[in-house]
Amino acid sequence: MPAPRVPCVGAIIKDETGRLLLIQRGHEPETGRWSLPGGRIEPGETDEQAVVRETREETGLLVRCGALIGSVERPGLRGAVVDIRDYAATVTGGALAAGDDAANARWVSPADLADLPLTSGLAETLTAWGVLG
Repeated sequence: MPAPRVPCVGAIIKDETGRLLLIQRGHEPETGRWSLPGGRIEPGETDEQAVVRETREETGLLVRCGALIGSVERPGLRGAVVDIRDYAATVTGGALAAGDDAANARWVSPADLADLPLTSGLAETLTAWGVLG
């Protein structure tokens, strides 16, 4: 039997100075590590709707979902495969505050990324997609 697939989205959001919005994961997998805002797509929800909802829940910010930047597969809990599609997004309102399953949320300059424990493969993937630098 094939491993269950979990469809997820992530939001790649930069501010006017080029800093990237990251959240610190509050739950497994990879609790305590920093990642893009995002999460599981709910039944009946489009990718765009999931990006807007997850970003609001985790960061307090309202966003407009843009173009698909790329997709990756990561190992999930209990043998599942997490299928993540990451989209560009633009802040349209709200105030930054960690919420839902995020332990923290903040803007991070590309130079400061190396000082944070990031989720597996995040820096490499964002570099390969041309998001960093």
